[in-house]
Order: sequence, then structure tokens, then C-alpha cells
Amino acid sequence: MTIPAWHRTELSLSAEHDHPDPYLDVELWADFTHRPTGTVLRRPAFWDGGATWRLRFAAPAAGAWTWRTGGNVDDPGLIGRTGELTVAAPESARRFERHGFWRTSPGARSLVHADGTPALLVADTAWALPWRATPDDVRTYAADRAAKGFNAALLMSVQPDMHAGGPPDRTEDEGFGVGFEDLEHGRLARLDPAYFQYLDGLLDILHDHGIVPVLQPVFQGFGWKGRSVAGTVVPPEEYARYCRYLVARYGARPVVYLVGADGSGEEPQVAAGGEEIEAWDAYGQPCGLHYRPHGRGRAHQDAVWLDFQWCQTGHFGEHLPERVADMWRNEPAKGVANGEPTYENSGETGKAAGWWQGHEAWSNLCAGGTMGVVYGAGSLWQWRLHAEEGDHEPYFLAPGCGWREALDFEGSRYVGLVGRVLDGLPTTDMSPDRDRAMAGRALSSPDGTLYIAYAEHGGPLRLNPETAKTFPRSYRVVDPRTGETAGQGVRGADDLTVPGEDGKPLVFVCHDV
Repeated sequence: MTIPAWHRTELSLSAEHDHPDPYLDVELWADFTHRPTGTVLRRPAFWDGGATWRLRFAAPAAGAWTWRTGGNVDDPGLIGRTGELTVAAPESARRFERHGFWRTSPGARSLVHADGTPALLVADTAWALPWRATPDDVRTYAADRAAKGFNAALLMSVQPDMHAGGPPDRTEDEGFGVGFEDLEHGRLARLDPAYFQYLDGLLDILHDHGIVPVLQPVFQGFGWKGRSVAGTVVPPEEYARYCRYLVARYGARPVVYLVGADGSGEEPQVAAGGEEIEAWDAYGQPCGLHYRPHGRGRAHQDAVWLDFQWCQTGHFGEHLPERVADMWRNEPAKGVANGEPTYENSGETGKAAGWWQGHEAWSNLCAGGTMGVVYGAGSLWQWRLHAEEGDHEPYFLAPGCGWREALDFEGSRYVGLVGRVLDGLPTTDMSPDRDRAMAGRALSSPDGTLYIAYAEHGGPLRLNPETAKTFPRSYRVVDPRTGETAGQGVRGADDLTVPGEDGKPLVFVCHDV
């Protein structure tokens, strides 16, 4: 068959022998070899119920790719199988099929595509979507978020609370899908393929809208309803095996791995999962941690498998960009973002609402959160079915709202616009800049040709006379509340200001090509 580069293809294998515990006992993979370069990519296979195993692969380059399976069982239906794929240059207009998957930048501070094209994560928080949403729900959700500019969604891959109860029907109040039948006992051994087949369809919809799943295996913190999360008690080897399963099932499309979430990062499951992802992810897609509001936020800072560190600044409606700045200073350098700002309207109508979210995003970005920006809404992250559905922690719900109403909260528009404003700019490895202009929040590219400043109260932007000669002369002034250009031009050689209206938020984009 002929497939485009960076396009996922699937190969099915059927076991000829009986395997009593296929998820736990069978290890299966395929080595894909590129001619003529000799590049080899190993992709794990996953069990998909009955006698069926599947391999998913995306070729990063055109040419001929041969494949051969290997594993730990003596089964001619699974081991020693071979084939060949013919891969053509990508023709798709889709960003990920044109430029390749995300990875961390050369300086480890931001995202780039496989071909080096700069990228910025603009993520929404829809933690409970995988076990609560239906395909129609996700079509509505994805269309809204894509239209606003979001390109990623934070997802708990399975319902993590051991003591959450409800019918196994995601359309009923308190109902949810179950990925592991023994998770309620703190185990990850009895996987239900049907759950993940359903999840395949939901993630396909996100993919079709250009939204990358940020997959968290099993939460270590509050979870869904705060009822004893399994992520801190499952055996580390089972957590690691599940991470490998996620790589096998979802790693041949754009994905981000959030191997630890809402904990200290020091839980033994986290390192076990991170090491497993590093061993099996042939594409080097981003893998990192997301912390609870308190703590140091630098667990495993020097680990090879760790690409990013995300803080959580609490849920009190306070702007705390200093936490992002503190994490940016940690060494060795890792990508940083505020992975969980205060949810809009969480607990009370008006908390962290409207422009609060836009100010939060631009402030954290300029403080060093150069991997990207994240948004969340009360009632949406829980995927509350409707405004009257009970049995949720009131502190995190948006009063009188289900997920659908929360989708329309004003603040999401402003966060989504961040990516639109910066799209196409050389944002790779930008860093906080407090020297080149009198701006409280600003970033510069490594070569100095791009300078971005967020002015909470508007302009003009006043330059440092000592560095003005090397400051970019072309400029664009943007209203971050609308994304519209409020002014643009070329600064005179001796002019020490960039004009901008005073009294309203502005973003200055100064860029010499």
C-alpha cells in the first residue's frame, strides 16, 4: 500500500495460539526499517480483544519501509510476520501531516514540529471527556475549541477514582465508561478493549479538528470527584505497562504524554511510566509532569524522559506568574507552562472569568511558560452532563452549568487567541526579556529578531536606549481581546518608542525578518 508520510496506518495480526492473559503476558512489537537510510523505528503492538493485536505506525519520511514483528511468545500468527509499506511525501494541508509531530525544541524551552517548524501549545482542560463524552458531544466540543484556536486538550485517559460509583453508561447521571475492571481495587491488570475502542473514536474526532490529546494515564491528585485516586497506589510495573499501551495505541498520531499529574512528581509510578514511554516512543513526542499547587515542581528535572514541567497555580483566582518563573529557572532547562490556572467560574460565578483568563495566559507565557498556555472551565473539566447533575464537589463546579454551557464561557476566547496572534512567528526557545524595553512582561528570541511584549495597560512601548540599535524595527500592535491589529509600521532608526494606545491591554510583536 502507499501512504503519505506522517499518516497513521494500522496493521492487524491474529494469534494462532491461545493466550490466557494477553494484556499482561504478551509483548509484541514491529521494527520498521527505512530504505535506503537504514533508519529503524520500533513500534509496540497492543492487544485489541480476542485473538487480535494491532500495530499503528506513521512513517516520518517518504520511501520504502519494511517491517518485521518480534515478541516474547512462540506464536506464528504474531511473531516473524513481515511486510512493506510505500510512503509518499505528505500532501495534506494538515499541520501535523505536513510538518510532523511535536517534539521539544533544541533549547528545550518550547515545542517544534519534527521539521523544526515552531509550535505553541494552546490547550483546553477536558479531563473527563474520555469516560463521559459521546461522539456527538466531542464533535460539538472539538468544533468550538478549534474555531477558538485551541490545538490540544488535557485528558485523563481513564476515570481515576477508586471509589466513584455510577452506571456503566456515559449518557446517564453519574455514569461513566470503565477502562480497567480492577482499577477500583488499585490495579491496572484487567483492561477492557471495548473502552479503548470507544476512546479511539473520540480521539479521532479531536484529531480531525487539529486537537492533540494530552494523555494522563491515572491521576495522582484530586481525580474526578476526589475519591481515592488509583495513580498513587497501583503497582509501578502496571502503571508502566499501561503507559506502553498508550504509546502503542495512540502514539502514531500527535500526542503529549502527561505521565504525572496533580501530585509531587516523586510518586514511584511516575518515573516508571516516564522511563517506559522513553523506551517505546519512537517519535520523541513530549513527555512531562503536571504538579499540584504546592511543592517544588522540579521532580526528575535531569531525567532523560522528562521534556516539560507544568505548574498549577491554585484555584483561588489569583495571578501567580512567579511560580512559572521559578520553574523556568530550574536546570537543566525544560519546557514550562501553567498547566492548570483557576477554572473559569469555578465554585462561584465570576471567579477567574472573562479577561482574567487572557491576562493569565499572556502573563504566564511571558514569565517563561513558553511551551504554551492552558485554559479550563468549571463543569466542563468534569464533563458534568447538565446543570442539575449531582455528586460532584461544588467547589469545582460552575454554578448552574453543565459542560455545554461552560463551553461558552467568555475567557476561552481570549486564551485561544494567543496561538492565533503568535502563529507563524519564530517563537522557538524564546526567553523572558526585561532588558531591551521598559515592559513588565516580554520575551525575546535567541537571535534577538523577535520581541513580544504584553502590556496590561497599553502603550507606548519605550525602548532601552543602550540596546535600541539592535531592537527589531518592524512592529505590529495587537488587541489581545480580539486578535485584531491595532497598529503596525516600521520604527525610525532613532525612535525609542513603539506607538500604542494607552489604557487597554496590548501585545507588541516586534519582528525583523
